[in-house]
Amino acid sequence: MNKARWIAGSILLSILAFSCQVFSTAMAAAPKVVVLELDGIVSPASSDYLTRGLAQAAEQQAVLAVIEMDTPGGLDTSMRSIIRQILASPVPVATFVSPGGARAASAGTFILYASHIAAMTPASNLGAASPVSIGIGGAGTDDKPQVDADKDKDAGKKSSGNTMTHKVTNDAAAYIRSLAQLRGRNADFAEKAVLDASSMSAQEALKAGVIDVIALNLDDLLKQVDGKSIKLDNGKTVLLQTADAEIIRIVPDSRTRILALLANPQVALVLMMIGIYGLFFEITSPGAALPGVAGIICLLLGFYAFQLLPVNWAGVALVAAGAAMMIAEAFLPSFGVLGVGGIIAFVLGGLFLTDTGIAEFDLSIPFLIGFAIVSAALIMLIGTMAARSRNLKVVSGKEEMLGMEGVVSSAADSIIYADVHGERWRVRCNEPLLPGDRIRVVAMDGLTLQVTRAGQASAIRY
Repeated sequence: MNKARWIAGSILLSILAFSCQVFSTAMAAAPKVVVLELDGIVSPASSDYLTRGLAQAAEQQAVLAVIEMDTPGGLDTSMRSIIRQILASPVPVATFVSPGGARAASAGTFILYASHIAAMTPASNLGAASPVSIGIGGAGTDDKPQVDADKDKDAGKKSSGNTMTHKVTNDAAAYIRSLAQLRGRNADFAEKAVLDASSMSAQEALKAGVIDVIALNLDDLLKQVDGKSIKLDNGKTVLLQTADAEIIRIVPDSRTRILALLANPQVALVLMMIGIYGLFFEITSPGAALPGVAGIICLLLGFYAFQLLPVNWAGVALVAAGAAMMIAEAFLPSFGVLGVGGIIAFVLGGLFLTDTGIAEFDLSIPFLIGFAIVSAALIMLIGTMAARSRNLKVVSGKEEMLGMEGVVSSAADSIIYADVHGERWRVRCNEPLLPGDRIRVVAMDGLTLQVTRAGQASAIRY
């Protein structure tokens, strides 16, 4: 009887162990879908976030990475960086224009075309991908286009006479056509989106072969792409199993938020000027330490922010020159010439600094003028305070004693003492002194004061 119980118990334990093993294997093999967000301008911050997100998707062996996108466009350099990561990703990437009413305009259209799966929600749209180049008038020194907003329908034609605009527009058109051919999507609309700033709704895009799926939400998208075969750019083919996949959302972290804050020309300009203020205050008032340390940190952060942005460095140089002239105005008798010239150089530098055609990445004239006037006033105030402090009489140390008056307290055996500044000092004089005589300090030799007579002794003797 005991033997039978022992056998039954062993069988039961074996069944339980096998069940646990099967369950754990099933749990371990559950497919994962990593979801990333691209909400707003395509910027260096979003590029860094998506690059790290796709790397995490590869590390977690996800079956699919989904980019939920709603963007008006952004910087060409950031867009191309994101596309390079998508093309090199070992995990299939689906770009989903979501939620309803979202858009994949400008740079978003390029990213949508580059993805392995292009999906949209109803009432969303894509297109308007004409480039805008950096520089005043669209023909700056930077040869890279910034993808954004509407241009004239003839922007891609050489009849405009603008060789640079023609060049960058054709470059963008060829780039998006190559992406369309790689994914087997409508290349004609892709080219029109660049040359003519054409746009499409989700339903029109599906009918024209621009996108693959219209889905109501993420769950609907995963159900529709379940079982779909995706050929990666490394030649491998992946069969998607997304119907019951575990969804892992990677939200922007503090690093992304800090980069997004720094990658703003207004913030970069403010940081640069704070750095200049701090160093200026430290130079005019040595020993404070805090303004100098804060100035160096802000100046380095400002230059780092400029490095993230597609700026014209001639504009940065003009801004710095303008600040230098405003500082010089506080010390040199230029009768306002340097100050006015500094404000003009500052405003012109800000205008040349960026010209992306994107409001978030351009500096407005009212902001520049207001900031220049405030900067000039602040620098003049600091300079005036520093100049006044230098002209004040020294109130401590050896220098304080020079010119100070006192009264001879005793004079015996050629040893003379005088009361100066509430203290008794040994003094030396080239003429005889009597107790009560007033003296004035002209030099200091160690603990002995060299003095001259400042007045005869009074009737009262000490």
